[in-house]
Amino acid sequence: MADPTGPTPVMPTPAMLRPVPSPAAPVMPTPAMLRPVPSPAAPVMPTPAMLRPVPSPAAPPPSPFGRVEPDGTVILLAPEGEIRIGQWAAGPPESGLAFFQRKYDDLVVEIELISARLIDGRATPEQAQTVLVKVREGLAARAFVGDVVELGIKCDVAAANIVEVRAAITEKRAAARAESTAAREALAAEAEKLGPSTSWKQSSERFAAIVEEWKALPRTDRATEQALWKRISSARTGFDKRRRQHFTEADAQHKIAITRKRELIATAESLATTADWVGTGKKIRDLMNEWKAAPRAGRSDEDKLWKRFKAAQDTFFAAKTTAEQQAEDALRPNAAEKELLASQAEALLPITDHKAAKAALRDIHDRWEKIGDLPRGGRERLESRLRKVDEALRKDESESWKKSNPEARARAETTANVFADGIAKLEAKRAKAQAVGNDREVAKLDASIEQTTALLMAAQAAANEFGSLTHAG
Repeated sequence: MADPTGPTPVMPTPAMLRPVPSPAAPVMPTPAMLRPVPSPAAPVMPTPAMLRPVPSPAAPPPSPFGRVEPDGTVILLAPEGEIRIGQWAAGPPESGLAFFQRKYDDLVVEIELISARLIDGRATPEQAQTVLVKVREGLAARAFVGDVVELGIKCDVAAANIVEVRAAITEKRAAARAESTAAREALAAEAEKLGPSTSWKQSSERFAAIVEEWKALPRTDRATEQALWKRISSARTGFDKRRRQHFTEADAQHKIAITRKRELIATAESLATTADWVGTGKKIRDLMNEWKAAPRAGRSDEDKLWKRFKAAQDTFFAAKTTAEQQAEDALRPNAAEKELLASQAEALLPITDHKAAKAALRDIHDRWEKIGDLPRGGRERLESRLRKVDEALRKDESESWKKSNPEARARAETTANVFADGIAKLEAKRAKAQAVGNDREVAKLDASIEQTTALLMAAQAAANEFGSLTHAG
């Protein structure tokens, strides 16, 4: 039965609901503490110190939530009334009350500590739920002395916090799954875009990176992951298949290229020591064109083959250059002799006796040919000096022939006579127009006479080159 005169239960305040720091760990009674202490074997004689009065320890203040009866019965003052929770026989009633209060404090510390850890993220809802169940079981067992209502409220607050944290975790996980799904979708789309690529090295490296990025993403639902992974796997498999086929074909082409270029190298090496500079030089240029048209081998093989081919070319052209230089050196004496002949030819200018100059120049040409070739460095300069004398002789010869050509002389005289007759006719017409006073016609005929006179003078100048004209206008 509840004590009607007992204390009224205290309703919790906001200050009571805040987590409080944990007290020092309570000392649990051991079996040795609960066993009666045996009497000493022999009576101990009191000493003067033992005879002095010892002050009693301060008794704990009475609790509004329970008491210990003189016979050791422990009473809890719960909202539903007085509850007998145990029997204390290990000391004075005050010690029993303190012992059962510590059991209550232990439950308070557990629920407050787990609540604080849950709120700051150091405990999971599952861990908090385990502690909550334990504290509620302790609350239901009523094996303590303390504020039952306050402990119940703390348990209810902890339960509400567990629900709230679980909801937040669920929401966060849902957002993470959505973000992970979007990231996996982007990786699948990128993989499908890379599938048709022919950038074999770069795309292979990116496919490997996509797989690692996939592994690092948070998990999402299994069906979605499998569908997206299937897209990535299909794109990568197709790419790998085409890449293997490409390199298989490339290997076959490389073998063909190596065989062909080894044949060209063998031909070039066989020509490298020949002394047919013109013919062999053409053949080597043709080999170079064939080399360019042949398929390429792998980079390493291509470099090695090219070095051999170029070495054969260099051997030939180096020998050719040496031979040409030796030939140039052998021709240098010819340059001095032809310098003298060029000076003799230039001494014929200006030509005054065409026949004598022609005979002298013919003799110079004969000696020029007998001397032989010239070094390339001075060839054009000396030959151009001789050509100038040749051109001067041809020009003189052309002019002489023109003057002695009877047909040209007759044409020049005929032209001059035609213009002279034309002027006479124009002057007769002018006289008639002037006689009748036709000034306009006179002016027109004057202009025609002036033009025809100019033509006559030009024709007479041309005819004068052939001697005196037979007719003068």
